[in-house]
Amino acid sequence: MKRIYLIGGTMGVGKTTVCQALKRELPRSVFLDGDWCWDASPFQVTEETKAMVLDNICHVLNNFLHCSAYEHIIFCWVMHQQAIIDAILSGLDAGACDVRCVSLTAGEAAVRERLAADIARGTRAPDALERSLSRLPLYRSLDTVKIDTTGKSVQAIAGEIAAL
Repeated sequence: MKRIYLIGGTMGVGKTTVCQALKRELPRSVFLDGDWCWDASPFQVTEETKAMVLDNICHVLNNFLHCSAYEHIIFCWVMHQQAIIDAILSGLDAGACDVRCVSLTAGEAAVRERLAADIARGTRAPDALERSLSRLPLYRSLDTVKIDTTGKSVQAIAGEIAAL
């Protein structure tokens, strides 16, 4: 049976890094970062672009689900609202799959430290810190398994997800 992992979390909790490690740990796995489906300049959030990115995500994930080469499909994105998770799940042909929904979290100090380093390197915009911190409490109310990444190694977090 195929397994699909929907891994959410605010910016700076380690989604992409953990998912890359999880991809290496799980057999026959493939990884999609939702950001790859909406990398535009200028970045515009409209009803049209939100619908487009959900369609892009579901299309690629369904291609992975239909491909016999993959047993584990790993997807990450911010997914700070249950409606986002539900919209993705409703667009997937995942009836015969085991679906695992996970939210990665971290303490505020850890998020600040990680994002400050990214901002200093120029890999994130300066406003990423406040946007990320404002979303952090939203993950508590989601119907997901919560994993706090604070003080844990990438391998340990990937191991926790693989053990679900």
